[in-house]
Amino acid sequence: MEPSSEHPALQRARSEIVPQALLGALADRPAYLVGGAVRDLLIGLQVDDLDVAVDGEIEPLLEQLGAEAKEHERFGTASLELGGHRIDLARTRRESYSAPGDLPEVAPASIRADLARRDFTINAMAVPLTGEAELIDPYDGQIDLRNRVLRVIHPGSFSDDPTRALRAARYATRLGMSLETETERLLRATDLGTVSSDRVAAELRRIAEEPEAEASFRLLDEWGLMETGAERLELLARVDALCSSDPWRPLVDRAEALVDAATCPSTRLAQAAALAALDPAEPPSIRFRAAAGLDDGLLLLARAHGAAWLDEHVQRWRRVRLAIDGNDLIAAGVEQGPAVGIGLEAALAARIDGQTAADREAELGIALAAIRKSERI
Repeated sequence: MEPSSEHPALQRARSEIVPQALLGALADRPAYLVGGAVRDLLIGLQVDDLDVAVDGEIEPLLEQLGAEAKEHERFGTASLELGGHRIDLARTRRESYSAPGDLPEVAPASIRADLARRDFTINAMAVPLTGEAELIDPYDGQIDLRNRVLRVIHPGSFSDDPTRALRAARYATRLGMSLETETERLLRATDLGTVSSDRVAAELRRIAEEPEAEASFRLLDEWGLMETGAERLELLARVDALCSSDPWRPLVDRAEALVDAATCPSTRLAQAAALAALDPAEPPSIRFRAAAGLDDGLLLLARAHGAAWLDEHVQRWRRVRLAIDGNDLIAAGVEQGPAVGIGLEAALAARIDGQTAADREAELGIALAAIRKSERI
């Protein structure tokens, strides 16, 4: 499809979105705003991260800007902060894949070849930053955007990069889109096993950072890309709710917690369920011992399984500090060794169970009594 006539939103790319310092440095270099920034600009969403493709070497441009940038030589790209935006600069390029799931080999190419390597039609649009401000839309991405349809550009898209199938869930949820019929067929046949676990994990992390992450994980389950199951999805929803409430909000990273809930081994879930199954009528110190030393993510999973007592554990019980330590017991005549631990554990249990206040003499008495009792057994 030939470039469309100027869209009313396109002038914003130069007047409001792209930093003037970058536009000035580009001068007459052919360069384009591409990908998600164009998509979001067209539908009126806030645009913060910018992808700019330059038809030519980017090093002279970086030198002219004088901005500190992180360069990725293999792909001819660089990332920098400029004018309040995070900008990814890249040379316009084509990509080829030696095997499914491999990282691509890249070579300089035109803007149209650059758009042809992208994942979905809605991300394969460009706006020139020099010359006439027109929309370059060779795959009718604007029409798919208007119709809320997610469509791959070519049949081998998911084979080239299976992580695009995971990305589809993120876009479908965020933009309220549905899969085009052939795209859905191709997606359901995607083999995520051809890419590294690190790349899959990175994409799942991006999904988990979205406000409606739970809905995206449900799509992945529905599409057969992740065998999550209804029970785990319900757990994930409870974890998400807990992450936005106290006392868990400051303790856990929401995205990390959601990925954990969606993908952790069944043994970890079983450990969380066992913790949640402890009798709440038992003295708090018994539950404290069971939870002591466990990571906050596991405690959160147990809380999502119903262990409401963990709220008090993370807020109060595990913050308890004794007025005595092992040196006090040794000074009282206790030999260094297991007996010291027995005494301190007894004193801590008494504090947690409310049997004594933070009083040095009372704690020492309880500790010594526990040690004497253990020696008689």
